[in-house]
Amino acid sequence: MKGLLARTIQFFSAGRFFALTATVIFSLTAGTASAQKAIPENADFWSNYPAEQLADFLVSKMTDEELLSQILMFGWAGAEPSELLNQWVLDRGLGSVKVFGWNTEDLVQVAKSVTALQQKSQSRRLRIPLFVATDQEGGWIRHVKGETAMTPGNMAIGASGYPIDAYYSGFYINREIKALGINMNFAPTVDLYTNHNSSVIGPRSFGEDAEYVGELGAAFVAGSLAAGVIPTAKHFPGHGDTSLDSHGNLPQINVDYNTLENRELIPFKYLIAEKVPAIMSGHLGFPKIIANGEPASLSKTFLTDILRNQLHYEGLIITDDMMMNGATMYAGSLSNAFKLAIEAGNDIVISSTTAKLDENLWTLNLSEMSRSTFFKQTVQKAARRVILYKLNYFKSGNAAPLYPDVATINQHIPDREGQQFFLTQACRSITMYKKGSVPYRPRQGERILLAGPKDFPAYFSEAHRLYDRFSTDGKTAEFKYDYEMGPIQADWMGNNIERMALNYDTIIICTANERNASVAARLVKTGKRVIILSVLSPVPVMNFTWADTILFGYSYSPYTFKALFSALNGEFEPQGILPLK
Repeated sequence: MKGLLARTIQFFSAGRFFALTATVIFSLTAGTASAQKAIPENADFWSNYPAEQLADFLVSKMTDEELLSQILMFGWAGAEPSELLNQWVLDRGLGSVKVFGWNTEDLVQVAKSVTALQQKSQSRRLRIPLFVATDQEGGWIRHVKGETAMTPGNMAIGASGYPIDAYYSGFYINREIKALGINMNFAPTVDLYTNHNSSVIGPRSFGEDAEYVGELGAAFVAGSLAAGVIPTAKHFPGHGDTSLDSHGNLPQINVDYNTLENRELIPFKYLIAEKVPAIMSGHLGFPKIIANGEPASLSKTFLTDILRNQLHYEGLIITDDMMMNGATMYAGSLSNAFKLAIEAGNDIVISSTTAKLDENLWTLNLSEMSRSTFFKQTVQKAARRVILYKLNYFKSGNAAPLYPDVATINQHIPDREGQQFFLTQACRSITMYKKGSVPYRPRQGERILLAGPKDFPAYFSEAHRLYDRFSTDGKTAEFKYDYEMGPIQADWMGNNIERMALNYDTIIICTANERNASVAARLVKTGKRVIILSVLSPVPVMNFTWADTILFGYSYSPYTFKALFSALNGEFEPQGILPLK
């Protein structure tokens, strides 16, 4: 794999984006060859000393409060960081913050918020900057919104079959968020699409083949590092073989360790070999491996024994959001869940909401540091690893700015080169599942009905651009439904479209999930020409052999809809391959 990946990236990159490699950015031993010299008492994070030596010095100067704060990551809910979050950064030295999708429409405000928080971190005596993280996977998961790219996503990359598509996806996605001062991205998702009924992973996965996913994940990581943002592989040890969401429950994955090692762990082995700097632990139960019900995110067996000792991983381990029920149900309380997460081997523990200053997750674990030498040493070890990674990253010369320039954001977002790339990548991903009437060229006066989720304006606008001229009244008819529907609503929509379709010659319908597919299924009895454009997971329509034409696009990105209709129009021959067995 390494040889193929290296040759592919070397061929396509033309040397432009490899000024800084993962080894240079994240080497844990950077600077250790320099002469050791005593560090003065007034030194801080930015003092010019070898990283290993300076990390030891900083940890030795930190109070218990500062050590515990350094391994916590909190998010905020409003457009601006709350006063509470500001207190955590300014008064306690919080180590990391997370930008969630509910506060990101105004990108200038995001950049201003990052600047304000980093300024507070730099006003403290040790001047340790913040990790600022988000979930910008591409495709379905895009927490930083505004004008950032809506990309074709991982399954589209898997369908294209080119590692370079994964590389440049990681590069352009992260180059955009870097302009906002975001320096850590919880991507790529390297979970396998093992359970085809999964509504959690689905098109977030590159596919089902473990080696293939590992290769594409490694390429995405390389692109992220070249852009100057820390990538995070998730969700260890693998979320793909369950249909449950760990936000609400603890998914149980009933595989033995041999199966896990030779399937789900393969992509992580690829990425560990490529020195991935961070891995996210998942709230996932494996009862055939650990019978007591503990999730992997709170398990010393998974994180220390397997990930650290067996797989020889040296980077950061970061929990998934601890506000998920999948973590707290086992632990009994949020404070105990945090304690177990630290003891298991996580270096950063995430809460999507900012904890109150006197919450038990703080007070009880701070008390535990004074009671237990082992627990305090565990916190110190995690804090040192976080600080060492910060030293190597922020002094690398390719880090995201602490204080992003709001005046130039519109020069970087949307990324102009990225826009061109994502359109071509979308075209490479389109999969012809059933050819039927391709190329589809309507006759003048043909009665066409466009059906699909009203949440996808790009679908309707692209279809109108192509087909309105064929309609006798100059406007192609529409049938819209909700992206998310309950069973009663879906049945009602199915009844309506079945009746309405009788008045049309061709129905072009977009499906994105099982409920959408159940509406499309009602067209089987109409005898009309039905063209299905499937986005996100293709699984719900894979048995619709009665349809005239089926094309898979894997995303509701505007680039994907343009590519789907271009393929339907015969402008290119789709070459994408379904990345599922």
